[in-house]
Amino acid sequence: MTLLFKIGFLDIGWVDVFDVLAVSILLYQLYKLMKGSIASKVFLGFIFLYLIYLIVKAAQMELLSSILGQFMGVGVLAIIILFSPEIRKFLLLLGKSTPFGKESSLFKPFLWKKDHGQASFEYTPVIEAARTLSGTSTGALIVFSKESELKFYVDSGDRIDARINKRLLISIFNKNSPLHDGAVIIYKDKILAARCILPVSDRDNLPAQFGLRHRAAIGMSETTDTLVLIVSEETGQISMVRKGEFFHNLSLPEIRKIINEYIKEEQPLAFQTKFQKILKEELPPIIEEMKSEDGQTGVASQSTK
Repeated sequence: MTLLFKIGFLDIGWVDVFDVLAVSILLYQLYKLMKGSIASKVFLGFIFLYLIYLIVKAAQMELLSSILGQFMGVGVLAIIILFSPEIRKFLLLLGKSTPFGKESSLFKPFLWKKDHGQASFEYTPVIEAARTLSGTSTGALIVFSKESELKFYVDSGDRIDARINKRLLISIFNKNSPLHDGAVIIYKDKILAARCILPVSDRDNLPAQFGLRHRAAIGMSETTDTLVLIVSEETGQISMVRKGEFFHNLSLPEIRKIINEYIKEEQPLAFQTKFQKILKEELPPIIEEMKSEDGQTGVASQSTK
């Protein structure tokens, strides 16, 4: 292992620096996934219990240590059960970052090059339908997807496979329609399905006025890389959700802008981008500073001799 510098009796090398960076990014991603959810409190409770176990074991309290040890022995299984939604989100994030994904640099030599093919469909009928539904205070839930057909969620509803059409969307969300209860999923230029069931967000910091429709929109945006449009049945206001971020009471130009930005958005690898930024921008100055300090230390030691 190549030695970079020493801290007391510790020898710090390249592998150690990379290890710390990788763990830091991993913990940061886990924090983002669990932030604002009940899972964050459960995770803190699990960490607290583990610290108690270490203290009890160090104090040689045999009976309590054996009881907590049995619990920690099944800790991995307990974590999988308790944090299954967060683990699923994390694996989805990793799936987007694999070398075989659509966003991989193996298939995109120029990582930051735009893919203009994603913006080929016309979404004006959706905006016009949303305006009509808003005027009549008709509730609606529309999911935009540009990378995946969301087969799992499409199969939970009724398949349509029709071109995007204003009158079709209005008729689907009509209060007397058997398809109005649920979400419509739009993939590129097609309405794939209606009456689809979406995952509900378990965040405990959402406003009290958010109903099941809004919570389902937030949960869908957190779980998948989608943009969700909501028309409130109570107020007629139009809102949109992207990556858990809520945009409330939007005007038609704002809706058009958000949809357009989502369709044309570049999709660099999340982990790869962070590593590139660290390795290219932040790490070299630190290494140079370490080398200069190490050189000054060596000169000082020689002069002392």
